[in-house]
Amino acid sequence: MSAAKPELALIEADEPAPYRVDDQIGFILRKANQRHVAIFAARISDLTPPQFAALSKLNDVGETSQNQLGMLVAMDAATIKGVIDRLKARGFLELTRHEGDKRRLMVSLTDAGRATVAKLTPLAEQITAETLAPLSPREAATLLRLLSRIA
Repeated sequence: MSAAKPELALIEADEPAPYRVDDQIGFILRKANQRHVAIFAARISDLTPPQFAALSKLNDVGETSQNQLGMLVAMDAATIKGVIDRLKARGFLELTRHEGDKRRLMVSLTDAGRATVAKLTPLAEQITAETLAPLSPREAATLLRLLSRIA
């Protein structure tokens, strides 16, 4: 008969488990993210995950404001501006002023941006599959559902 892990034994005995950083959600999420980013970089080396997320989201929603795009991809104003600037410099995006509000920058994909999304989406799907490979399909679905609840 195998011995229970010390943490589980303490929980079962209604005693608080000692704090261990290895067991904390932030630490585990960071390690999982590092693994995902490494897989992403091995398959898509010329874009970062935030850059691909911005391109993919623009492909989904069409032209939108810079601020709205930032909200849609969970980036603050400074981060999305940097992402947009880099993607624009590569010819993937174009910026225009909103007709009704000249202060508002509108962002849209160029033909090169659309082609890049079309080319990289199958790789992104492979990256997701590889990231989730240690899990069964049911476990992967549960993980994504639970993470979505706290995101």
